[in-house]
Amino acid sequence: MNQTALAGRLRSAGIGPTSQRLRIAGVLLKAPRHLCADQVLEEVNSEAAFVSKATIYNTLRLFSERGLVREIFVDPDRVFYDSSTTPHHHFYNTDTGELTDIPADTVKISGLPPAPEGTEAEKVEVIVRLRQRASA
Repeated sequence: MNQTALAGRLRSAGIGPTSQRLRIAGVLLKAPRHLCADQVLEEVNSEAAFVSKATIYNTLRLFSERGLVREIFVDPDRVFYDSSTTPHHHFYNTDTGELTDIPADTVKISGLPPAPEGTEAEKVEVIVRLRQRASA
């Protein structure tokens, strides 16, 4: 995706396309990806640019709020930013730290418990945690 297309995508989401936001968008939106903030920081700054960690986190939060990426909380200390915003689920490999997509139509949920009074279910996201089998 070129800079003009990225800028247009940011503007469509109501985000001003600054040079730093364009660099971050270029890393995240060039293909379906699952990256944590540190991976985004490393990739953005590997291109001889400098974007601060605070800017990365603020931009990722903004992109998530505006629907450009999805935040995937795999545990309290690990958040991935998923550039695919269509409904789907994930495998999370606890040994490798890798997150991979599961098509939404392959997961069947037969029912949910009633939501607490005054609330309603917004969405359901399934994360299947994987690890290597122990040797026999």
